[in-house]
Amino acid sequence: MPLDFGALRRHPDVEGPGLEAVDAADRLILDEAAGRLAKSEPDAVAVIDDAYGALALGAADAIGADAAHPVRAHQDLITGERALAENAGRLGLAGAVDSLPLAPGLVAGARLVLARLPRPLDRLDEVAALVAGHAASGVVFVAGGRIKHMSLAMNDVLLRHFERVDVSHARQKSRVLVASGARTGAEPGWPRHERHGDLGLEVVAHGGVFAGAGVDIGTRFLLGELGAAMPDAPTAVDLACGTGVVAAWLARERPGVRVVATDRSAAAAASARATAEANGVGDRVEVTQADGLERLAEASERLVVLNPPFHSDAALSTGIAAHLFADAARVLAPGGELWCVWNSHLRYRPMLERTVGPTRQIARNPRFTVTASRRDG
Repeated sequence: MPLDFGALRRHPDVEGPGLEAVDAADRLILDEAAGRLAKSEPDAVAVIDDAYGALALGAADAIGADAAHPVRAHQDLITGERALAENAGRLGLAGAVDSLPLAPGLVAGARLVLARLPRPLDRLDEVAALVAGHAASGVVFVAGGRIKHMSLAMNDVLLRHFERVDVSHARQKSRVLVASGARTGAEPGWPRHERHGDLGLEVVAHGGVFAGAGVDIGTRFLLGELGAAMPDAPTAVDLACGTGVVAAWLARERPGVRVVATDRSAAAAASARATAEANGVGDRVEVTQADGLERLAEASERLVVLNPPFHSDAALSTGIAAHLFADAARVLAPGGELWCVWNSHLRYRPMLERTVGPTRQIARNPRFTVTASRRDG
């Protein structure tokens, strides 16, 4: 019986109109790989950057994987990893997929690797380097996506790590790239480091993390105002931390403060941990991969700092910010504050007022607004 892709859900990730758990690109990747899957053993197959389990579960079903012989998979978002586990149980495939970090063990011995093409080219470069450098000799890398999110530069990235790239026919506005002939022996070049003398910080970034080893202009604007943010708070939280710029800056500027940095992205958490170490504050910055502030107790913090993302995959979604604002409100102690920078056109202030509490504007420029929202109680 064919796998029921209609049963897949995004939960616990944001759900809503236009936010689907499976799409035509997932189906095309599996169809293009069907012949190779039919000849594969579970321990020779790996899946990278699957969104909510369509690829990993489709592959597991096709090759008869089970808890004793699972397909290996890595998803960057912890919410995607949890969705895969829920979907596996829903489809009777519990244990058929083993979720692993993005490291050599994920692809060691793999002869077939399936992937969703990430939009950031640096993420594709890091993934392709891992596959070419550590998978089995003769590995085939089958990666696809929606055509509107693909570019010819993706072929160039793959050709840095593979001898050949074949392109599938388009179907339902999706396409697949098939890379083979791995080039071995090259230095992977990840993570990347960049020194920012004006901030006195070194930023370390894995592929795909927002702004890479740079510092985005919204965060720069926020850093210029953070000196006034709850200066007597003994601890601080960098929510949706990305590369950990805010966490490292707070720890350096406030030597007595301990900082918790949290992000749902594995690449972001690894980057933030490396950034803290590179700036000599690793002993005072605790980095966790988590869905928001799920690991922090209610009413436990006086200062939370946030530069909220406003995309879920390729879709614009204010649901992510709403979730993070609500989480900050739960964790803030009475009188505590959420300091937030956001694109001014998003007009988050009414949402912050409703969700967190009285909100005042700290600064505004033509693109960004910095606000402080106080938790009453």
